[in-house]
Amino acid sequence: MDSLAVVAPFHNESAHVAPFLARLTAVLAEMDVAWTVICVNDGSSDDTLALLLAAREGEARIKVIDLSRNFGKGYAITAGLDHCRADAVVLINSDLQHPPELLPAMLAKFREGYEDVYMVPRHPRDSGLADRLGRRIFHHAVRLASDLRLPPEAGDFRLLSGAAVAAIARLPERARFMRGIYHWVGFREIALPYDAPAPEKPRRGRGLFRAATLALEGISAFSNLPLRLWGGVGAAIAGLSLLYGIVRIIRHFIHGIDVPGYESIIVAVLFLGGVQLLSMGILGGYIGRIFNEVKHRPLYIVRRTYGLERKG
Repeated sequence: MDSLAVVAPFHNESAHVAPFLARLTAVLAEMDVAWTVICVNDGSSDDTLALLLAAREGEARIKVIDLSRNFGKGYAITAGLDHCRADAVVLINSDLQHPPELLPAMLAKFREGYEDVYMVPRHPRDSGLADRLGRRIFHHAVRLASDLRLPPEAGDFRLLSGAAVAAIARLPERARFMRGIYHWVGFREIALPYDAPAPEKPRRGRGLFRAATLALEGISAFSNLPLRLWGGVGAAIAGLSLLYGIVRIIRHFIHGIDVPGYESIIVAVLFLGGVQLLSMGILGGYIGRIFNEVKHRPLYIVRRTYGLERKG
């Protein structure tokens, strides 16, 4: 019999703990698999932890990892994966936006030989035009700037084989762009479409900003194209400047000295200054990542685990 672990991060999800675990355990009870549920409390400030521990009292197969503070979803998922010892691992949100009833279909694909079964909503219901446009920009930017081919609309809702989880555990970088990490490690993958429920609180108007943030994060984590690109831009500007200087010298000998143009000087100075500042910003982004990596701080800190051996 296969073993299955379900990893679910929680951050101030007290309203969803009971209904989520009730639906999830009901589905798991009907499956022909040995299962555990690993709940990661990501520094919740409400009574999420107390509710998780209460649920564990009634079901010993529910395990709890309590992080010392809020580290972020990517780090909470990493903590859950680090504590998994199963043939397959399902990553799922605790806010019921990922229906637990889809787990049997995911496990069936795993038994067919797929090691990364990622779920794709047929009709994303989180927002309107700005969000759809933002998602397109994000995926195209990452595709152009790196060798990653991220499936559109794919997120954290997926099943990973034990081998894929072990491969992810070997990636210690602090820039946990999890969407890229899932696909960078490779393995045989397949998409499963599903009908996503309507969100309780739609977040509109953040699509473009969020897409730009994710694109910058993904590109800087998996590509050095911006560094090479701005090197080329600098070379092109230097070449054009040299060409312009030659033209001015030729004009001087043919037509004499022209009256200097104040506007052209100001435009040139501002343009070159802007390019330099932009280049410094890109360099600063990469240097900041290097700074964070060389400190070798742990990705997360566990306050206590319940039902699991603490990661050494």
